[in-house]
Amino acid sequence: MDIYSIYNISNNIAGFILLGFPCRRENQHLFFSLLFIIYILTLLGNGAIICAVVQDQKLQTPMYIFLANFSFVEIWYVTTVIPNMLVNFLSETKVISFSGCILQFYFFFSLGITECCFLAVMAFDRYLAICRPLHYPTIMTGHLCTNLMISCWTLGFLWYLVPIIIISQMSFCDPKIIDHFLCDPGPLLALTCTRVPIMELTCSTLCSLNLFVPFGFIMGSYALVLRAVLRVPSTAGRRKAFSTCGSHLAVVSLFYGSVMVMYVKPASGHDSGTQKIVTLFYSVVTPFLNPMIYSLRNREMKEALRKMLGKRELES
Repeated sequence: MDIYSIYNISNNIAGFILLGFPCRRENQHLFFSLLFIIYILTLLGNGAIICAVVQDQKLQTPMYIFLANFSFVEIWYVTTVIPNMLVNFLSETKVISFSGCILQFYFFFSLGITECCFLAVMAFDRYLAICRPLHYPTIMTGHLCTNLMISCWTLGFLWYLVPIIIISQMSFCDPKIIDHFLCDPGPLLALTCTRVPIMELTCSTLCSLNLFVPFGFIMGSYALVLRAVLRVPSTAGRRKAFSTCGSHLAVVSLFYGSVMVMYVKPASGHDSGTQKIVTLFYSVVTPFLNPMIYSLRNREMKEALRKMLGKRELES
């Protein structure tokens, strides 16, 4: 369907039209297949990490419990994006309802904020384990671990709640066309009948705070970790410490590197193609890569996964 037909349809619907990635029909089928495979592999990879942590008693530690929660967030994070993208590839009209758009907006950002919180908590856990190893068992107790998990989930789902409620009460004018594959705040606020600079500033401020505060905390934690590791006399000890932190740092670099490109600069400063590509990377590619990063670089996780897969082979 061409852009003129979509424009005419947009004037007669109650929701929005997500343009997604406009391309020829045969290319849409190719992208559909590729995205579907990535989605299934992402679910399997993160699901395997959760199962390994639940089943292996050696992994019943705060480090891996946080990792299991992080993987659980990743599963729902991609689920807020990819299924709708798959439908969009096969749809002629590419329509998303108003309530569906607002819900996607809310859950996508809430889960993203929860992910940022867990990355910060995981950095704090590594700081305690490496910099204060003797006090680690008394500080990172089961009670504190549970409270940190609850705090991450609660903060994530409350952080953006008020702005989203306000945005859901706004009126949007025709044409209701969002040049994106999801309901992102920049393109969405651009469709309001009356521009509300204070709301745009609020959304930008909340995004920036959620990015820079956890990121600064993570960098501060790892600066202290690096200083402590360099003081370790044995090469084997330094290698083990770097190996433990390497996976987490790789995930932090992938996620924050792409997200900051998108949200540190105002949405108006990016063309639609750049917005889509960067958003695709941190919302789809990063959750797909994270299980491989954690499983390939972590010896205990590899052993747990091997043991779990070996049991299933014997049972079958």
